[in-house]
Amino acid sequence: MIGISKLYCATVEPSDTLRYSRLSGELPSHLLQFSKDKKPVVVWNMTRRCNLKCVHCYARSEDISYDNELTHEQSIAMMDDLARFGVPVLLFSGGEPTVHPRLVEYAKYAVSKGMRAVISTNGTLITKEKAKALKEVGLSYVGISLDGLEATHDKFRGVKGSYKKVMAAIENCQEAGIKVGLRFTLNKRNVKDVPGIFDLLEEKNIPRACFYHLVYSGRGSEIAKEDLSHEETREILDLIMDRTKDLHDRNLAKEILTVDNHADGPYVYQRLLNEDPQRAAEVLELLEMNEGNNSGRGIGCISWDGEVHPDQFWREKSLGNVKD
Repeated sequence: MIGISKLYCATVEPSDTLRYSRLSGELPSHLLQFSKDKKPVVVWNMTRRCNLKCVHCYARSEDISYDNELTHEQSIAMMDDLARFGVPVLLFSGGEPTVHPRLVEYAKYAVSKGMRAVISTNGTLITKEKAKALKEVGLSYVGISLDGLEATHDKFRGVKGSYKKVMAAIENCQEAGIKVGLRFTLNKRNVKDVPGIFDLLEEKNIPRACFYHLVYSGRGSEIAKEDLSHEETREILDLIMDRTKDLHDRNLAKEILTVDNHADGPYVYQRLLNEDPQRAAEVLELLEMNEGNNSGRGIGCISWDGEVHPDQFWREKSLGNVKD
């Protein structure tokens, strides 16, 4: 995870992390990537079921019941273990976490155990009532997947009308007082829509967006040919930096990140070497704190069946099972 706004727009200085001794339990969420103890953010794929048909789904989810998901007792025991270990953030994911009947209950439990509860969702099932319930139990962030403007998104997600439901979900979360952000997976189908996503951030007053590089996992491996070329990747990263800086300069700063390509960090550094060598030196220090791929250290994943993975995409590698 590379914080474009943090690095390129200088919204974070090395000294900001040192004030908290770089400890996961003390750092605010936007600085966790710079922690030195690397307590992992844990992604819990609490269900495999999903109501959409996304072409890049790493879990190969379908809208069917799966019979190998963790029981209630196993889920509670798992969250107890995570809390004892000092996990700072539990990210509820899927499948689609909002189809799980105990999402609100489990989010409340995670918060009661001292973890920050956040969700990664397609947004289509977040009604006003659901948003209010999640706010009341202490959920602190909702990351909603949006993979393009309306026509692109609906085709990519496999269900017509998904885009309109995402727009409603954003408004429902904002009305409930929950911080909301967007999650966008870059590929040849939707890269043309990135400028429109930045327009949407401004129009809807959305404070955060994560641009994911395509990961060849699950159904994502079937569209590898639609990944961006190296040249296209550099072009879109330049556009992301330019648009992020434009928002920052107009006092409309957003938290913008890229995910799943650690080469983005050195690319930001190289650009700053030409534009602002002094800031480049500070960015290098922050990148050294961030380190490289933190799979299994800064992030971990627990699947619906209890299997533990280094991250949510590395599904062929199991480190054990929480049932054991």
